[in-house]
Amino acid sequence: MFSNCSSTINPRALRVLVKVFFVITKNLGLIDFHEAYALQERLAAAVAAGLAEETLLLLEHPPVYTIGNGGNEGNILDNSITVVRVNRGGDVTYHGPGQLVGYPIIDLSRRGRDLHRYLRFLEELIIGIAAEFAIAARRVSGRTGVWCGAFSQPSKLASIGVGIRRWVTMHGFALNVATELSPFARINPCGIAECCVTSLSLELNEDVAIGEVGEKVADRFEIMVNELLPVTVSDIII
Repeated sequence: MFSNCSSTINPRALRVLVKVFFVITKNLGLIDFHEAYALQERLAAAVAAGLAEETLLLLEHPPVYTIGNGGNEGNILDNSITVVRVNRGGDVTYHGPGQLVGYPIIDLSRRGRDLHRYLRFLEELIIGIAAEFAIAARRVSGRTGVWCGAFSQPSKLASIGVGIRRWVTMHGFALNVATELSPFARINPCGIAECCVTSLSLELNEDVAIGEVGEKVADRFEIMVNELLPVTVSDIII
């Protein structure tokens, strides 16, 4: 015989237990950088205030160069280009069509408050995506991002740069899927002189659909964020 325990359950505790393990994915398609930046800021403020769910934004940008707060403008090799300075780490990079950009708006205050572990999580996410296409991607010691190719001269497959407000993340990763790579020649990508840059399509010598990659990222992100950045027990104890 089962006893009726419903009177002892805290409804708020149930609500928190259900909410914290799911991340909403929004596919925005091609969207202006400034518009996406404003959306990130609104979402980050709402997540920090407990008014919105953690969210993964997946999108592409029209051609744009961005540079982190501490980035060195000496890494901009072509003075004719316009570069947007933003509140993230890292140096200068390029975004354009064919590049899958991911902006996770994640509350690290309930996922360990460890920025370095978060960066490694993003790298592991992209390494796993590359493996699904039979590409052996990896980290390179002392350099944030995901790389592949020869160990003597690795090529950068994905850039990573994040910002944090009240422990809520902004910005994220840029994975070259079928990106036109020539714009990278106008900068030192991520502050690295003569940095080789590659894409999934280039590595496979065939066109890779960005929509397919986006679906794989969304599926893998949902699983991995709770495996590698689990919600802390204290957050679900009322």
